[in-house]
Amino acid sequence: MNNNNNQHSQDSTASNKINGARKILFIDRDGVLVKEPPITYQLDSFDQLVFYPNVFKYLGKIAAEFNFELVMVTNQDGLGTASFPENTFLPIQNLLVNSLKNEGIHFSDIYIDKTLPEQNAPTRKPGVAMLSKYFNNPDYDLVNSFVIGDRITDMQLAKNLGAKGIWLNTDESKGAAEVNTTIEALRKEVIVLESLDWKDIYEFLKSPDRKVQHDRITNETKIKVNINLDGKGNSSISTGLPFFDHMLDQLARHGNIDLAIECKGDLHIDEHHTIEDTGLALGEAMVKALGDKRGIERYGYLLPMDDCLAQVAIDFGGRNWIVWEAEFKREKIGDMPTEMFFHFFKSFSDAAKCNLNIKASGDNEHHKIESIFKAFAKAIKMAVKKDINNDSLPSTKGVL
Repeated sequence: MNNNNNQHSQDSTASNKINGARKILFIDRDGVLVKEPPITYQLDSFDQLVFYPNVFKYLGKIAAEFNFELVMVTNQDGLGTASFPENTFLPIQNLLVNSLKNEGIHFSDIYIDKTLPEQNAPTRKPGVAMLSKYFNNPDYDLVNSFVIGDRITDMQLAKNLGAKGIWLNTDESKGAAEVNTTIEALRKEVIVLESLDWKDIYEFLKSPDRKVQHDRITNETKIKVNINLDGKGNSSISTGLPFFDHMLDQLARHGNIDLAIECKGDLHIDEHHTIEDTGLALGEAMVKALGDKRGIERYGYLLPMDDCLAQVAIDFGGRNWIVWEAEFKREKIGDMPTEMFFHFFKSFSDAAKCNLNIKASGDNEHHKIESIFKAFAKAIKMAVKKDINNDSLPSTKGVL
């Protein structure tokens, strides 16, 4: 025991070391590694010990395949008191740790807080006093670390650490009185995955983060693009052209991409530079987000909308080309010149280094371009989809 608040054990292994700063999985115990006993929430007898389903298989794969250091962080209310003596806790804790160790799951540190909620101890989750060694320490990369827990206090801990949260949410009320923000705020700011299955956690961690922020600044435009290819369809678009904003919003919603674009362009001259440079900036951001393109589908395509049929085929093959078969009878739709539709998609193709083949027919000009953008979104969604079990490059050339 290390003072009266926590147990701190060292079991570092070479496999947990990575070059530079280390990423950490801060893992709760009860409700995450083992089933939490109902009513008392105290695991103090061997007949209560039930390991969480799939924890050996998938936490074992995480330990073997990824460069995360594993740290156990758990609140054990009143441990050491008459109602929860240490001699009933430690044998089970030791069996738990050794059972995991036998499957290749080693914890470099174990922190156990023994206080009660009403004590408001700084060591008690979501407090971070037990974890002070990880702050302002170049050996650790908290921004790219995760807290895995079943209580909302674990998600608040993630926020307090500056990390991200993975929530095995069985009951939103558990721990709610001990956090200083709302669950929705934590979902927006911190929580990156909610699941009750360790398989989902493994698959999430295996998929690299495909988020980028990209700035493009010229004498004519200043553009900021934030994109998450594995998002939920959230968007925040501001180009100064409301109809263009509406079309880009379709890309986010129907492509299941989180997309934020802010463009300040020379609209006092005309719309050309704003639309062209937004296409270029979005394409450049797409290239960054796709990375080495391993495991992606690469191709995608098509969409009817009322009187219109739009066909959009895309190939993120590393070469730009565009085929455009869509004519518009109006000079403008909203505040956007129809001649700029082609120019936007060509700019995207040039910057994203992709082939685009776009065809559309129909009578309603608004429907026609909206169906193109929606089909474009669906094509991107299909093409960037990633198979976590296939890390191969989708090309016989060996490079994209």
